[in-house]
Amino acid sequence: MAVKLMTSKEVTKKVIKKEELFILDVRNQNDFNDWKIEGEKFEYLNIPYFELLDGVEGILNQLPNDKEILVVCAKEGSSVMVAEMLSEYGVSVSYLQGGMKAWSEYLEPIKVGDLVNGGELYQFVRIGKGCLSYMLVSNGEAAIIDATRMTDVYIDFARDINAKIVHIFDTHLHADHISGGRKIAELTGATYWLPPKDATEVTFSYNPLENNNQIMIGNTTLSIQALYSPGHTIGSTSFIVDEQYLLSGDILFIDSIGRPDLAGLAEDWVGDLRETLYRRYKELSHELIVLPAHFMVISELNEDGSVSEKLGTLFENNHGLNLSNEYEFNKLVTENLPPQPNSYQEIRETNMGKVTPDIEKQREMEIGPNRCAVR
Repeated sequence: MAVKLMTSKEVTKKVIKKEELFILDVRNQNDFNDWKIEGEKFEYLNIPYFELLDGVEGILNQLPNDKEILVVCAKEGSSVMVAEMLSEYGVSVSYLQGGMKAWSEYLEPIKVGDLVNGGELYQFVRIGKGCLSYMLVSNGEAAIIDATRMTDVYIDFARDINAKIVHIFDTHLHADHISGGRKIAELTGATYWLPPKDATEVTFSYNPLENNNQIMIGNTTLSIQALYSPGHTIGSTSFIVDEQYLLSGDILFIDSIGRPDLAGLAEDWVGDLRETLYRRYKELSHELIVLPAHFMVISELNEDGSVSEKLGTLFENNHGLNLSNEYEFNKLVTENLPPQPNSYQEIRETNMGKVTPDIEKQREMEIGPNRCAVR
Protein backbone atom coordinates (compact mmCIF):
# COMPACT_ATOMS: atom_id res chain seq x y z
CA MET A 1 0.00 0.00 0.00
CA ALA A 2 1.46 3.36 -1.06
CA VAL A 3 2.40 5.91 1.58
CA LYS A 4 0.86 9.36 1.05
CA LEU A 5 2.13 12.75 2.12
CA MET A 6 -0.03 15.33 3.83
CA THR A 7 0.89 19.02 3.74
CA SER A 8 0.61 21.51 6.59
CA LYS A 9 -2.06 23.29 4.56
CA GLU A 10 -4.15 20.10 4.43
CA VAL A 11 -3.75 19.54 8.18
CA THR A 12 -4.74 23.16 8.83
CA LYS A 13 -7.96 22.65 6.87
CA LYS A 14 -8.74 19.66 9.10
CA VAL A 15 -8.14 21.80 12.20
CA ILE A 16 -10.44 24.56 10.95
CA LYS A 17 -13.18 22.18 9.77
CA LYS A 18 -12.89 20.16 13.01
CA GLU A 19 -12.33 16.92 11.15
CA GLU A 20 -11.07 13.72 12.73
CA LEU A 21 -7.41 12.74 12.46
CA PHE A 22 -5.28 10.20 14.31
CA ILE A 23 -1.70 11.40 14.80
CA LEU A 24 1.16 9.00 15.48
CA ASP A 25 3.89 11.32 16.75
CA VAL A 26 7.30 9.63 16.75
CA ARG A 27 9.27 12.43 18.46
CA ASN A 28 10.54 11.93 21.98
CA GLN A 29 8.05 12.29 24.81
CA ASN A 30 9.32 15.62 26.13
CA ASP A 31 9.05 17.27 22.71
CA PHE A 32 5.56 15.86 22.22
CA ASN A 33 4.35 17.00 25.64
CA ASP A 34 5.77 20.48 25.08
CA TRP A 35 4.28 21.06 21.64
CA LYS A 36 2.11 19.09 19.23
CA ILE A 37 -0.37 19.56 16.40
CA GLU A 38 -3.66 20.49 18.01
CA GLY A 39 -7.14 19.85 16.68
CA GLU A 40 -10.50 19.60 18.39
CA LYS A 41 -11.14 16.09 17.06
CA PHE A 42 -7.55 14.89 16.81
CA GLU A 43 -6.38 11.79 18.69
CA TYR A 44 -2.76 11.03 19.50
CA LEU A 45 -0.32 8.23 20.07
CA ASN A 46 3.23 9.17 21.00
CA ILE A 47 5.79 6.41 20.39
CA PRO A 48 9.40 7.63 20.01
CA TYR A 49 10.99 6.59 16.74
CA PHE A 50 13.82 4.70 18.42
CA GLU A 51 11.26 2.35 19.99
CA LEU A 52 10.07 1.37 16.50
CA LEU A 53 13.44 0.60 14.95
CA ASP A 54 12.86 -3.13 15.35
CA GLY A 55 9.39 -2.96 13.83
CA VAL A 56 5.88 -1.58 14.21
CA GLU A 57 4.01 -4.82 14.77
CA GLY A 58 3.67 -4.05 18.48
CA ILE A 59 1.64 -0.88 17.93
CA LEU A 60 -0.73 -2.10 15.21
CA ASN A 61 -3.49 -2.84 17.73
CA GLN A 62 -3.27 0.76 19.01
CA LEU A 63 -4.08 2.26 15.60
CA PRO A 64 -7.68 2.88 14.47
CA ASN A 65 -9.21 1.24 11.42
CA ASP A 66 -11.77 3.98 10.81
CA LYS A 67 -9.71 7.19 10.90
CA GLU A 68 -7.02 8.82 8.80
CA ILE A 69 -3.60 8.22 10.31
CA LEU A 70 -0.82 10.81 10.07
CA VAL A 71 2.74 10.07 11.17
CA VAL A 72 4.63 13.10 12.46
CA CYS A 73 8.27 13.70 13.37
CA ALA A 74 10.56 16.71 13.68
CA LYS A 75 11.75 17.09 10.08
CA GLU A 76 9.99 14.34 8.02
CA GLY A 77 12.58 11.58 7.62
CA SER A 78 11.62 9.40 10.60
CA SER A 79 7.90 9.71 9.85
CA VAL A 80 8.44 8.50 6.27
CA MET A 81 10.27 5.40 7.51
CA VAL A 82 7.61 4.60 10.12
CA ALA A 83 4.82 5.20 7.58
CA GLU A 84 6.50 2.82 5.14
CA MET A 85 6.82 0.16 7.84
CA LEU A 86 3.13 0.50 8.68
CA SER A 87 2.21 0.37 5.01
CA GLU A 88 3.90 -3.02 4.73
CA TYR A 89 1.29 -4.28 7.19
CA GLY A 90 -1.52 -2.89 5.06
CA VAL A 91 -2.14 0.23 7.11
CA SER A 92 -3.34 3.23 5.12
CA VAL A 93 -1.16 6.03 6.41
CA SER A 94 0.23 9.47 5.55
CA TYR A 95 3.25 11.41 6.80
CA LEU A 96 3.52 15.15 7.43
CA GLN A 97 5.58 16.78 4.70
CA GLY A 98 8.45 18.67 6.31
CA GLY A 99 7.53 17.48 9.80
CA MET A 100 6.99 19.81 12.72
CA LYS A 101 9.50 22.20 11.18
CA ALA A 102 7.07 22.82 8.31
CA TRP A 103 4.11 22.90 10.69
CA SER A 104 5.79 25.68 12.68
CA GLU A 105 6.28 27.79 9.55
CA TYR A 106 2.97 27.39 7.74
CA LEU A 107 0.79 30.52 7.37
CA GLU A 108 -2.90 30.36 6.44
CA PRO A 109 -4.25 33.66 5.01
CA ILE A 110 -7.86 34.37 5.98
CA LYS A 111 -9.93 37.39 5.02
CA VAL A 112 -11.20 39.07 8.19
CA GLY A 113 -13.41 41.68 6.57
CA ASP A 114 -13.97 44.59 4.23
CA LEU A 115 -13.05 48.18 5.02
CA VAL A 116 -15.55 51.02 4.97
CA ASN A 117 -14.18 52.89 1.96
CA GLY A 118 -13.05 49.84 0.02
CA GLY A 119 -10.23 47.45 0.73
CA GLU A 120 -9.74 44.32 2.79
CA LEU A 121 -8.11 43.12 5.97
CA TYR A 122 -6.40 39.72 5.99
CA GLN A 123 -5.16 37.69 8.95
CA PHE A 124 -2.25 35.29 8.48
CA VAL A 125 -2.65 32.44 10.96
CA ARG A 126 0.56 30.66 11.90
CA ILE A 127 -1.39 27.69 13.11
CA GLY A 128 1.51 25.68 14.55
CA LYS A 129 3.03 28.56 16.50
CA GLY A 130 0.00 30.63 17.48
CA CYS A 131 1.29 33.79 15.75
CA LEU A 132 -1.09 36.15 13.96
CA SER A 133 -0.03 38.78 11.44
CA TYR A 134 -2.03 41.09 9.21
CA MET A 135 -2.22 42.71 5.79
CA LEU A 136 -4.34 45.78 5.13
CA VAL A 137 -5.10 46.44 1.48
CA SER A 138 -6.61 49.59 0.02
CA ASN A 139 -6.60 50.91 -3.53
CA GLY A 140 -3.60 48.87 -4.64
CA GLU A 141 -1.47 49.54 -1.55
CA ALA A 142 -0.77 47.22 1.38
CA ALA A 143 0.48 47.48 4.94
CA ILE A 144 1.72 44.51 6.97
CA ILE A 145 1.58 44.24 10.76
CA ASP A 146 3.71 41.85 12.85
CA ALA A 147 5.13 39.87 9.93
CA THR A 148 6.85 36.57 10.61
CA ARG A 149 10.20 35.62 9.04
CA MET A 150 8.39 33.71 6.24
CA THR A 151 8.56 36.84 4.13
CA ASP A 152 7.82 35.23 0.77
CA VAL A 153 4.28 34.44 1.90
CA TYR A 154 3.40 38.13 2.30
CA ILE A 155 5.26 39.29 -0.79
CA ASP A 156 3.66 36.61 -2.97
CA PHE A 157 0.19 37.26 -1.52
CA ALA A 158 0.45 41.00 -2.19
CA ARG A 159 1.62 40.33 -5.74
CA ASP A 160 -1.26 37.93 -6.35
CA ILE A 161 -3.82 40.57 -5.35
CA ASN A 162 -1.97 43.32 -7.26
CA ALA A 163 -1.06 45.32 -4.17
CA LYS A 164 2.17 47.20 -3.49
CA ILE A 165 3.56 46.85 0.03
CA VAL A 166 4.21 50.40 1.25
CA HIS A 167 4.29 50.15 5.06
CA ILE A 168 5.36 47.49 7.56
CA PHE A 169 4.73 47.74 11.30
CA ASP A 170 5.81 45.80 14.35
CA THR A 171 3.54 46.48 17.32
CA HIS A 172 6.51 45.82 19.62
CA LEU A 173 9.93 44.20 19.74
CA HIS A 174 9.03 40.52 19.53
CA ALA A 175 10.59 37.94 21.85
CA ASP A 176 8.88 34.73 20.71
CA HIS A 177 9.39 34.87 16.95
CA ILE A 178 11.73 36.51 14.47
CA SER A 179 10.19 39.49 12.74
CA GLY A 180 10.15 39.59 8.95
CA GLY A 181 9.30 43.27 8.87
CA ARG A 182 12.75 44.70 8.25
CA LYS A 183 13.53 42.13 5.56
CA ILE A 184 10.27 42.80 3.70
CA ALA A 185 11.03 46.52 3.85
CA GLU A 186 14.47 45.91 2.35
CA LEU A 187 13.02 43.73 -0.43
CA THR A 188 10.11 46.01 -1.35
CA GLY A 189 11.28 49.52 -0.47
CA ALA A 190 8.44 49.86 2.04
CA THR A 191 8.71 51.97 5.19
CA TYR A 192 9.44 50.01 8.37
CA TRP A 193 7.86 51.31 11.60
CA LEU A 194 8.81 50.34 15.15
CA PRO A 195 7.89 51.86 18.56
CA PRO A 196 10.92 53.93 19.62
CA LYS A 197 10.73 52.86 23.28
CA ASP A 198 11.30 49.28 22.10
CA ALA A 199 14.06 50.32 19.71
CA THR A 200 16.66 51.82 22.04
CA GLU A 201 19.14 49.02 21.26
CA VAL A 202 18.41 48.35 17.57
CA THR A 203 21.24 48.61 15.07
CA PHE A 204 19.20 49.74 12.05
CA SER A 205 17.18 52.75 10.96
CA TYR A 206 13.39 52.77 11.24
CA ASN A 207 10.43 55.15 11.34
CA PRO A 208 9.30 55.84 14.92
CA LEU A 209 5.78 54.60 15.60
CA GLU A 210 4.32 56.92 18.18
CA ASN A 211 0.99 57.61 19.83
CA ASN A 212 -1.63 59.08 17.47
CA ASN A 213 0.41 58.52 14.30
CA GLN A 214 -2.00 58.61 11.34
CA ILE A 215 -0.67 56.54 8.44
CA MET A 216 -2.67 56.46 5.27
CA ILE A 217 -2.85 53.52 2.89
CA GLY A 218 -4.20 53.84 -0.64
CA ASN A 219 -5.09 57.40 -1.61
CA THR A 220 -6.18 58.40 1.92
CA THR A 221 -8.91 55.75 2.01
CA LEU A 222 -7.55 53.96 5.07
CA SER A 223 -6.36 55.38 8.36
CA ILE A 224 -4.25 53.50 10.89
CA GLN A 225 -4.29 55.16 14.30
CA ALA A 226 -1.45 54.20 16.64
CA LEU A 227 -2.37 53.84 20.33
CA TYR A 228 0.49 53.67 22.83
CA SER A 229 -0.33 50.63 25.00
CA PRO A 230 2.63 49.54 27.13
CA GLY A 231 2.69 46.49 29.37
CA HIS A 232 3.90 43.53 27.33
CA THR A 233 6.86 45.71 26.38
CA ILE A 234 7.48 49.33 27.30
CA GLY A 235 6.86 50.40 23.69
CA SER A 236 3.88 48.19 22.81
CA THR A 237 1.57 49.98 20.40
CA SER A 238 -1.92 49.00 19.24
CA PHE A 239 -3.68 50.05 16.05
CA ILE A 240 -7.22 51.23 15.50
CA VAL A 241 -8.01 50.53 11.87
CA ASP A 242 -10.94 52.05 10.02
CA GLU A 243 -12.70 52.63 13.35
CA GLN A 244 -13.66 48.95 13.16
CA TYR A 245 -10.67 46.94 14.34
CA LEU A 246 -8.28 47.01 17.29
CA LEU A 247 -4.99 45.28 16.50
CA SER A 248 -3.84 44.67 20.05
CA GLY A 249 -0.41 43.15 19.48
CA ASP A 250 0.59 41.05 22.50
CA ILE A 251 -1.28 43.17 25.05
CA LEU A 252 -4.70 41.51 24.83
CA PHE A 253 -5.69 38.09 23.50
CA ILE A 254 -9.05 36.36 23.20
CA ASP A 255 -8.76 34.21 26.31
CA SER A 256 -5.74 35.75 28.05
CA ILE A 257 -3.60 38.86 28.44
CA GLY A 258 0.00 39.68 27.58
CA ARG A 259 2.87 38.78 29.88
CA PRO A 260 5.14 41.64 30.99
CA ASP A 261 8.31 39.71 31.79
CA LEU A 262 10.12 38.88 28.53
CA ALA A 263 12.58 41.71 29.02
CA GLY A 264 13.04 40.74 32.68
CA LEU A 265 10.88 43.64 33.92
CA ALA A 266 7.62 42.04 35.08
CA GLU A 267 7.45 44.00 38.34
CA ASP A 268 8.23 47.27 36.55
CA TRP A 269 5.75 46.82 33.70
CA VAL A 270 2.76 45.25 35.45
CA GLY A 271 1.37 48.71 36.25
CA ASP A 272 1.65 49.74 32.58
CA LEU A 273 -0.16 46.56 31.55
CA ARG A 274 -3.03 47.24 33.93
CA GLU A 275 -3.23 50.88 32.82
CA THR A 276 -3.48 49.83 29.17
CA LEU A 277 -6.08 47.12 29.72
CA TYR A 278 -8.22 48.78 32.39
CA ARG A 279 -8.08 52.43 31.29
CA ARG A 280 -6.82 52.94 27.71
CA TYR A 281 -8.77 50.01 26.27
CA LYS A 282 -11.78 50.63 28.51
CA GLU A 283 -12.16 54.09 26.95
CA LEU A 284 -12.36 52.65 23.43
CA SER A 285 -15.55 51.63 21.64
CA HIS A 286 -16.56 48.18 22.84
CA GLU A 287 -17.77 47.46 19.31
CA LEU A 288 -14.17 47.31 18.04
CA ILE A 289 -13.12 43.87 16.80
CA VAL A 290 -9.97 42.80 18.65
CA LEU A 291 -7.34 41.21 16.42
CA PRO A 292 -4.41 40.00 18.54
CA ALA A 293 -0.88 39.02 17.53
CA HIS A 294 -1.20 35.53 19.06
CA PHE A 295 -3.63 32.88 20.20
CA MET A 296 -2.98 30.35 22.94
CA VAL A 297 -5.33 27.43 22.32
CA ILE A 298 -7.09 26.04 19.28
CA SER A 299 -10.52 26.76 20.79
CA GLU A 300 -9.89 30.49 20.17
CA LEU A 301 -10.25 29.94 16.40
CA ASN A 302 -13.52 31.05 14.82
CA GLU A 303 -15.41 28.81 12.39
CA ASP A 304 -13.43 30.18 9.44
CA GLY A 305 -10.10 29.73 11.25
CA SER A 306 -9.64 33.40 12.09
CA VAL A 307 -9.05 34.74 15.60
CA SER A 308 -11.11 37.76 16.68
CA GLU A 309 -13.74 38.98 19.13
CA LYS A 310 -15.51 42.21 20.08
CA LEU A 311 -13.74 44.24 22.75
CA GLY A 312 -16.94 44.40 24.78
CA THR A 313 -17.22 40.61 24.78
CA LEU A 314 -13.65 40.32 26.05
CA PHE A 315 -14.41 42.72 28.90
CA GLU A 316 -17.25 40.36 29.83
CA ASN A 317 -15.47 37.02 29.42
CA ASN A 318 -11.68 37.43 29.58
CA HIS A 319 -10.54 36.65 33.12
CA GLY A 320 -7.57 39.00 32.83
CA LEU A 321 -9.91 41.95 32.25
CA ASN A 322 -12.07 41.21 35.28
CA LEU A 323 -9.72 41.50 38.23
CA SER A 324 -10.89 44.63 40.01
CA ASN A 325 -8.43 44.05 42.83
CA GLU A 326 -5.06 45.41 41.78
CA TYR A 327 -3.21 42.97 44.05
CA GLU A 328 -4.92 40.00 42.39
CA PHE A 329 -4.05 41.37 38.95
CA ASN A 330 -0.41 41.87 39.88
CA LYS A 331 -0.27 38.37 41.33
CA LEU A 332 -1.75 36.87 38.14
CA VAL A 333 0.79 38.46 35.82
CA THR A 334 3.88 38.05 37.98
CA GLU A 335 3.32 34.68 39.69
CA ASN A 336 1.25 32.78 37.13
CA LEU A 337 3.68 32.97 34.24
CA PRO A 338 4.18 30.05 31.83
CA PRO A 339 7.72 28.99 30.82
CA GLN A 340 9.49 31.63 28.77
CA PRO A 341 9.66 31.07 25.00
CA ASN A 342 12.57 29.06 23.65
CA SER A 343 15.61 31.24 22.90
CA TYR A 344 13.62 34.39 23.68
CA GLN A 345 16.75 36.44 24.44
CA GLU A 346 18.39 35.37 21.18
CA ILE A 347 15.18 36.22 19.33
CA ARG A 348 15.09 39.69 20.88
CA GLU A 349 18.72 40.28 19.87
CA THR A 350 17.96 39.09 16.34
CA ASN A 351 15.05 41.50 16.12
CA MET A 352 17.35 44.27 17.36
CA GLY A 353 19.77 43.51 14.53
CA LYS A 354 22.56 42.55 16.95
CA VAL A 355 22.91 39.00 15.62
CA THR A 356 22.09 37.41 12.25
CA PRO A 357 21.58 33.65 12.67
CA ASP A 358 21.30 31.46 9.58
CA ILE A 359 17.93 30.03 8.56
CA GLU A 360 18.40 26.69 10.33
CA LYS A 361 19.33 28.43 13.55
CA GLN A 362 16.28 30.67 13.22
CA ARG A 363 14.05 27.62 12.86
CA GLU A 364 15.63 26.05 15.92
CA MET A 365 15.16 29.25 17.94
CA GLU A 366 11.45 29.40 17.17
CA ILE A 367 10.52 25.76 17.77
CA GLY A 368 7.77 25.34 20.34
CA PRO A 369 4.38 26.78 21.30
CA ASN A 370 3.24 30.35 21.91
CA ARG A 371 4.17 31.51 25.40
CA CYS A 372 3.33 35.22 25.26
CA ALA A 373 0.21 35.08 27.39
CA VAL A 374 -1.02 34.86 30.99
CA ARG A 375 -4.32 33.14 31.84
